[in-house]
Amino acid sequence: MTHNDEFIAENRHRRVEEVALEIAGRKDLDTDYVLRQIEGWQRMSHKVPQWAATEGIIYPPRLALEQCSGQRAAAYKAETVRRLLKPEERRIMADITAGMGVDFSCIAPLFERAVYVERKAEIVETARHNMPLLGIKNIDFIEGNGLEVLQTLQGPLDLLFLDPARRDAHGGKTVCIEDCEPDIAANIDLLLGCSRQVMVKLSPMLDIAQAVKTLHRLHEGCVKEVHVIATGGECKELLLVMGKEHSAEEPRIHCYEDGKTLVFKASEESVAQCEFCDETGSFLYEPGPAVMKAGAFKTIAQCYGLKKLHPNSHLYTSTEPVCDFPGRTFRIIARFSFAKADLKRLADYLKRDSVNGKGKTQAAAHLAVRNFPATVAELRKRLKIREGGNDYLFATTLGDGTKCIFACRKEKEEDKVKEGDLPTKL
Repeated sequence: MTHNDEFIAENRHRRVEEVALEIAGRKDLDTDYVLRQIEGWQRMSHKVPQWAATEGIIYPPRLALEQCSGQRAAAYKAETVRRLLKPEERRIMADITAGMGVDFSCIAPLFERAVYVERKAEIVETARHNMPLLGIKNIDFIEGNGLEVLQTLQGPLDLLFLDPARRDAHGGKTVCIEDCEPDIAANIDLLLGCSRQVMVKLSPMLDIAQAVKTLHRLHEGCVKEVHVIATGGECKELLLVMGKEHSAEEPRIHCYEDGKTLVFKASEESVAQCEFCDETGSFLYEPGPAVMKAGAFKTIAQCYGLKKLHPNSHLYTSTEPVCDFPGRTFRIIARFSFAKADLKRLADYLKRDSVNGKGKTQAAAHLAVRNFPATVAELRKRLKIREGGNDYLFATTLGDGTKCIFACRKEKEEDKVKEGDLPTKL
């Protein structure tokens, strides 16, 4: 272990800014390298714990860390590959925009041979060092332009993976397929002609229907599946699975929410029947960001036997709890109207547990607005509450037009609520 590595190991739990001030001007350390490794380890401890737990990993510059997939998202892609290709069909794969290689490190072990392609020499050398530490073998490392390299590979691939750069020449983010680098639309025939399966990672801001329409206009029926991947309550990426063979079937949309998956077709959503409630049950459901992004607003109610509060609210309810809901589940503690007296009762209820240093109560709650004629900021000011605590408030509109606020607890926290704490339910 070098002097740099020893220093990194001893100081990687400290704030990077603090370390930077301490080592400024030191000649016995490669300060740029040390700070990059400490910051990289800290970022990956949360994003890709497997890498952070592997001794000897070298972290590339910050942009590569920001652009790489998280561990759950990368593992989901590997599971998708397992489903799409039988073991005997997993001979050779290539990632032509491999970057730091998090997705590559999860997918490559499934194949007999894997080709890693990246145009930046520094990133290639970092990956060449890291992959053996992660136990990944049989890799061909190639520095170069992915599309140019693709045309030189011998024999067809079983899987082609690419994550096009989503930044323009000025560093601004782009979301359209045509604005990515490489341009998927302009090179669709090349990509499909080189591999049995093509997986493309795209921006979560992309319009799903428009993306599929664009690609099908260029190569009819090429998009087989659309995956909307969300982890940690945030929609992280879209994944398109494509193939050369024409398919008359529309692509299935997979909504992945931290291990829970909802699968549907756009045509099924358009004809799905959704029941609306006159009265709410004991439980309130908020779909996760992947479901919201995919627009499965009626399908999710139909699949899980839920009633929708309002056509435009996208909140659901049931009398009994449902399992494996792809989103958040809450127990409804009380319902309040938007009348002044009721809002006062709600504020008093929220202040019951919190006291500041001066002995005065400070109300706190997590507040969400769904189809409601006031913003979160306006409601916080009116209720005099801050963010935090164990209470969750949903301000919404019911099917009959009634405006109300639901006071809830996450179901796993419900047992913390004492009977004496509950206001009278309206």
